[in-house]
Amino acid sequence: MYYKDILETIGNTPLVKLNKVTAELPCLVLAKIEATNPGNSVKDRMALKMILDAEADGRLKPGGTIVEGTSGNTGMGLAIAAVVKGYNCIFVTTDKQSKEKVDALKAVGAEVIVCPTDVDPKDPRSYYSVSKRLGDEIPNAWYVNQYDNPSNTVAHYESTGPEIWEQTEGKITHFVVGVGTGGTISGVGKYLKEKNPNIQCWGIDTYGSVFKKYKETGIFDEKEIYPYITEGIGEDILPENVDFDVIDHFEKVTDKDGLLWQRKIAKEEGILAGNSAGSAVKGILQCAHMLKPTDVVVVLFHDHATRYLGKAFNDEWMKERGFLDNKPQTAEDMISGHRHLPMLTVRESEDVKVAFDLMEKHQISQLPVINSKGEFVGSINDNHLLAQLLKNPTLAACKIAEIMQAAFPIVAASTEINHLSKLINKDNPAVLVKELSGTVHILTKYDLIGALSC
Repeated sequence: MYYKDILETIGNTPLVKLNKVTAELPCLVLAKIEATNPGNSVKDRMALKMILDAEADGRLKPGGTIVEGTSGNTGMGLAIAAVVKGYNCIFVTTDKQSKEKVDALKAVGAEVIVCPTDVDPKDPRSYYSVSKRLGDEIPNAWYVNQYDNPSNTVAHYESTGPEIWEQTEGKITHFVVGVGTGGTISGVGKYLKEKNPNIQCWGIDTYGSVFKKYKETGIFDEKEIYPYITEGIGEDILPENVDFDVIDHFEKVTDKDGLLWQRKIAKEEGILAGNSAGSAVKGILQCAHMLKPTDVVVVLFHDHATRYLGKAFNDEWMKERGFLDNKPQTAEDMISGHRHLPMLTVRESEDVKVAFDLMEKHQISQLPVINSKGEFVGSINDNHLLAQLLKNPTLAACKIAEIMQAAFPIVAASTEINHLSKLINKDNPAVLVKELSGTVHILTKYDLIGALSC
C-alpha cells in the first residue's frame, strides 16, 4: 500500500501515555502527538480543510495565491498543500516567531513577510492588517483568515475529535489544549461533548492574552494585552473560531513555565514537542486539584520541537531572558561540565591495588565497581580503602569484591539538587546519574559543594 500524495498522510496521529512529567497527578494523562503530521503540526488538518472548502465554493481558483497571517504552523500546512495542488503562497508572520518556522516556510517555496509583534491588531503594520491587505490587493489571491474561517473548527470536528474518542474508547474525561485561533478546542470540544456532555474542555492561555478574563467576566480587557514569548497560543483579539460555550475553563501559564516544561517533556518523556505542549502540561499540573484518579486526560501536543531549537532549547537564549538560572538545578546541570568524559570504573574481580593505582593516577576519591556484565555492584572510596590497607597491607593483593562497599545510588538526570544533597553524605560520597540514552556519569560530594556554592 502507498499514499497518492503527502496530503493523504494527514491525521491518525498517535496517543501516548505521559509518565514522568505528570507523575504527581492522580490520573491517566495521554498526549495526542500531532507532530507526526507531514507538516509536523496539528495545523495540517485545518489547512487542508480550508483549502478544500475554498476550492469547492470558488474562493480559491487554479493558479491562485494563498495569503495568510500565521505563527508558522498553519503556513506550513497551507504551503505543503499548495505544493501538491499548484498554488503560490505568501505568509505574514510576527518577529517573535522562531527563525526555524520562517526558514521552514521558505524551504517549501513560500514568500514570508515579517511584521512587528508589539502593535495593535488594527495597526496597518500588524500581521493581521498586512495579510488582509495583501489578500485584497494581489490578483487571484485568497485570504485564508484562519481566525474566523469556520473550516478551521470543522476540520477538528471531523477528524481530531473522532480520533480521540475512538483512541480512548470513549473514556476521555478531559481535553486540554492551547488556544490560539480556537479551531482545535472548539471543533474537538463540540464533537466530544456531543458524545458525552460531561467531558471537560480546558483551554491553556498565556499572560498577555485576553481569553481567560473574557471567558470568566465577558470583558475584553485591553489592559491585559502585552507582548509575550509563548508561541501558538493566546490572542489579543477574539477569533470567531473560539467557541467559549464549549470551553469549560481557561488556565494561564507563564512564558517561563511553558518553556521549561517544553524542555522537561523532551528530557523526561523523550517527546520532542513544541512550546504550547510545555504550557499545556504545566497548565494541567496547576489544575491537579480539579482531577481525580478515574479521570482520563488527553492533552494535544501541537507541533515539533525543531520549530524552537534556537529558543527553548538554546541555553544562552533562555539565560539571557532569565528563564534558566546559572546555578545548577538538576543532576543534568551538574554533569554538564564533564559529561563528555568516560566514567572510570573497576571490576570486582580485579586486585585492590588496581583501584588504588587508578585513583592515585587520576586523583579521584571514589570508583564505581562493576561485574562481568557491566552492572554496578559496589563502590570504593579512598578513605575506606586507606583505612583497610593500614589495618592489613596484604589486602592490596586481594580482590576488590572482598572490600568494596555498597554501590552508589543511581538517579535520573532530571533529579533535583535538593534530592541529591540528601543522597550524598559522609557515608555515601557519590551518586551515579543515568541519562535517557542510558549513559551513566558520576557525581561526587565535590560536585555538589561546587553547585551549592555557585
